[in-house]
Amino acid sequence: MTASRLFEASTPVHPDVHLLDTDAGPRVLVADGSRLFGVGRALYDRIDAARRDPDPRAMDVLLADLGLDAPRQVDDLAPDPPPVRALSLAVAQKCNLGCTYCYARQGDFGGPAKNMPEATAFAAVDTLFRDAAPGERVNLAFLGGEPLINRPVVRAATGYAVTVSRRTGIPVTFSITTNGTLLTPEDGEFFEAHGFAVTVSLDGVGARHDLLRPHRDGRGSYRRVMDRVAPLLAMQRRMQVSARVTVTPLNLDLPRTLDEFTAAGFHGIGFSPMLSSPTGQGEMATADLEVMLEQMTACGEEFLRRVLAGQRYPFTNLATALREIHRGTHRPYPCGAGAGYLGVSADGDLAACHRFVGDEDGAMGDLTTGVDDVKRARWLTDRHVHRQEPCSGCWARYLCGGGCHHEVIRRGRPACDYIRGWLHHCLTVYSRLLAARPDHFTG
Repeated sequence: MTASRLFEASTPVHPDVHLLDTDAGPRVLVADGSRLFGVGRALYDRIDAARRDPDPRAMDVLLADLGLDAPRQVDDLAPDPPPVRALSLAVAQKCNLGCTYCYARQGDFGGPAKNMPEATAFAAVDTLFRDAAPGERVNLAFLGGEPLINRPVVRAATGYAVTVSRRTGIPVTFSITTNGTLLTPEDGEFFEAHGFAVTVSLDGVGARHDLLRPHRDGRGSYRRVMDRVAPLLAMQRRMQVSARVTVTPLNLDLPRTLDEFTAAGFHGIGFSPMLSSPTGQGEMATADLEVMLEQMTACGEEFLRRVLAGQRYPFTNLATALREIHRGTHRPYPCGAGAGYLGVSADGDLAACHRFVGDEDGAMGDLTTGVDDVKRARWLTDRHVHRQEPCSGCWARYLCGGGCHHEVIRRGRPACDYIRGWLHHCLTVYSRLLAARPDHFTG
């Protein structure tokens, strides 16, 4: 199905249901609880008529007739601020690259370049473990800028977190997002020993990456990144090394990129459209998003072909979406930002996530005075998907959650058609895969 047809097929008609005609037969998605059902053609037509009926009660009556009128699983109330179980540390608010679109303004977040002191990192670890209960786990992430500029603090904070984990019995997992230019084999050994999830920012193959992610003197960085990451790809066992591709109008050849990075040995490859940059440079327009959707669905069809052939294909956008559809994931937020997940600046200020470091819109306290639960409660109320427009009338709201908070606050929602079209495709692939290979979703 072309992007234009996906845009048309995924246009919201009714906020509570969405219909799909798939190769596996007609399907209906009930938005509440993200419940997907196979239906006969006659019932499909009844639901279609009800969702187009100008009487809003028509759909309520039909859902009640079908036994699908259970109490809503997502109500209008924001939850109380949950315990913080994940922190991302901006251990280096500086970077050796000059990426054209960087939300962190080339790594320093618009302020003076700085490193996080070891004492600040240790205080963040203490905050992370402070109220964790037996049976819970916590995650410590390292970001920047480029976090490996401050390698000693990455290692020290990891070691301290392991010590606290052993003392408390609370498991801890680790992740790092890096531009890859400073990686060493010794880093790989360290990450492997601690089971890190390593995400390497790679915006395409060769010259395309170089255009978007040059060194500050203009030199390309692609060859250096690939040379530096190769030892990690070879040694990954506990460690998982993934590639994250920020998609701009200049690097829209996604199938080739996916296949190149799959061949290189990345555990996962994911694509994310550039929707908001500080200068507007590199932002995706509607026409670009239509091309991206064509490219994403081509990757999705290849994923389906490979899986049906019994092969693994590390296209994480689709793999993650299929897993969430199978679980019936439904949520009033797009992520844990401002809830169970916070960012920490080099100075110890707390933010709604790593993208809000140094930004008053997402300020959430600091390590000295503690997490500001009043601000978190206000955030969770204001950012709830039921308070967002046009989300309240969209069938995809509980799968999408309303979109990245940072991007929405900065630019609005230019990608709704793209997101709905992609989710429609994912639901179709899920239906086809479940019919042909139900074992794919077991275990």
